[in-house]
Amino acid sequence: MIEKTEDRSVGELVSDLSDEVKRLVRDEIRLAVAELQGKGKRMGVGAGLFGAAGLFALFGVATLIAAVVLALALVMPAWLAAVVTGAALLLIGGLSAVVGKKEVASATPPVPEEAIEGVREDVDTIKQGVRS
Repeated sequence: MIEKTEDRSVGELVSDLSDEVKRLVRDEIRLAVAELQGKGKRMGVGAGLFGAAGLFALFGVATLIAAVVLALALVMPAWLAAVVTGAALLLIGGLSAVVGKKEVASATPPVPEEAIEGVREDVDTIKQGVRS
């Protein structure tokens, strides 16, 4: 039988509140874990499908490159068509590497400098407000 709230001491009420809060937090954590497990499984399946899509795209590009070699072989020797296509691919790869290196260099160090500066400004503003 549950006692009436008026019949219970403050200590008992605080103890009950503490127990209820602990139970609520445990239940919320269990719910969060279950939700994250479900999302993790879906993310794994999605990542696998994304990887398969990338692999098929790679095979498609390789087939198109072979088609370019075969098309060029109609107007020049096959070995020369392969060399020209390979050289063009190496040139594209080299240019991509140079541009990518510049982008990576401009993004380093990987520190959120603007956010840090904003926090510093906020702290300075708070300090000035406290002094006033």
